[in-house]
Amino acid sequence: MPDARIAAAHDRLIEAVEQLRAVVVGAGDTEQISVLIACEAARRRLDHLSVGVLAAAERRDVFTSRGYKTSTAALADLLGWERHEARRHTTAAENVVGKTALDGTQLPPRLPATSEVFDSGRTSLRHVEVVAKVLGSRAADRLAPAVWAAAEAELAAKASDYTPTELQTWGTELVDKLDQDGPAPDDDHPEPEVNELRLVRHRNRPGGKITGRFDDAAMFDTIATVIDAKSKPTSADETREPAQRQAEALAEVCGYALSHGPTSLVPETGGRRPQISVIIRLEDLEARARNGMLDFGGQTSPETLRLLACDAAVLPIVLNGEGQPLDVGRVTRSIPDGLRRAVVARDRGCAHPGCDRPPSWCEVHHIIPWEDLGHTKIDNLVMLCRQHHRLIHHPGWTVRIRDGLPEFVPPAWIDPARTPRRQPAAIIDVPGPRCPEPPAPAVGVGTGVRIANLDGIGAPVR
Repeated sequence: MPDARIAAAHDRLIEAVEQLRAVVVGAGDTEQISVLIACEAARRRLDHLSVGVLAAAERRDVFTSRGYKTSTAALADLLGWERHEARRHTTAAENVVGKTALDGTQLPPRLPATSEVFDSGRTSLRHVEVVAKVLGSRAADRLAPAVWAAAEAELAAKASDYTPTELQTWGTELVDKLDQDGPAPDDDHPEPEVNELRLVRHRNRPGGKITGRFDDAAMFDTIATVIDAKSKPTSADETREPAQRQAEALAEVCGYALSHGPTSLVPETGGRRPQISVIIRLEDLEARARNGMLDFGGQTSPETLRLLACDAAVLPIVLNGEGQPLDVGRVTRSIPDGLRRAVVARDRGCAHPGCDRPPSWCEVHHIIPWEDLGHTKIDNLVMLCRQHHRLIHHPGWTVRIRDGLPEFVPPAWIDPARTPRRQPAAIIDVPGPRCPEPPAPAVGVGTGVRIANLDGIGAPVR
């Protein structure tokens, strides 16, 4: 049977790896270097195999028939890959594997020379990704077919000599030289403008990074005018650098818009007005707020939290001792705002393992459907982004609440053991002095900011 053959081949592969491992024991410098080279050669052969299998699976709609829009998302769930690693494989499958036409004719790969060096193990998967990126640029699209093919052959020949970064730099220069005339002047069809802004949260520390590009001069001038007006030095003794003043100006303008902007300026997201949410422990609140957790920015400093709390409304949502929101809703098909906030406090965005979409991009899903007598309460609700909400309605994945938190059971084709998966738990506990029996923590959310205490009584922390 095919499974038996796969298992036998896998056993031989493991045996070969163990033989290499045995060689390393007591090996000299030359042997250790040889093992490193052998490992890279084996990795390239395995990458070549997986890319070929992926291309075959895509031709047979293996993943789309199971509810996935893209192979990238399926590979992330199946193999535990980061999205960029999954995209690297799908890019290679699209470019170095031949295709079959509707009439059965075998078509060559889009990058035939690159396919040849990849097949022979002379280059890596990352090199293939670079070649595809360079030859997918606008400048490359303007090249004549014969020139484009020659450039591809040149890039493939250099792939075994250059690192991926060197190959990208060299290849970009090559394409630019071949595209000597550049884009043709065309008043009716000008070069498309690029206006983009990227917000990326830091993975291992609070905060994030915002980068942008605005080719539209009027759009850029609008933004620059506001930031320039708000970032002028406050006095002759100003010590902040211009970049710091501009960053603080942008945050100040956005904070004002959240607190005072009309709905035409700040529209609702996910059925409610955008808010800054802060999660804090009750004992932290009583101890003058040592710590808090923001939806996007992560952990806050005491100074930042106290500034936020100075102008805060109070909305109590009680959490139990493990940081799990208690039921705050009522039995209705629609999700009351308070109950939605409790789900946000528990799930912190899409609860599907591996997904990092924030609450504003998500919907609240009834685990047991309303039409099947499912109740609208905290232990029957889970927050999902649109992609995973659609996926959970497709046969395969199931979701349930276990120990007060959502967990997902993958289909058997992803994990034959169907081992439940969860997002890493949000850490709202921090080291510090403790009472013998800590009281229940609390969560606050609100327009601008709301800081919660257990009973909603008393002034915000200052």
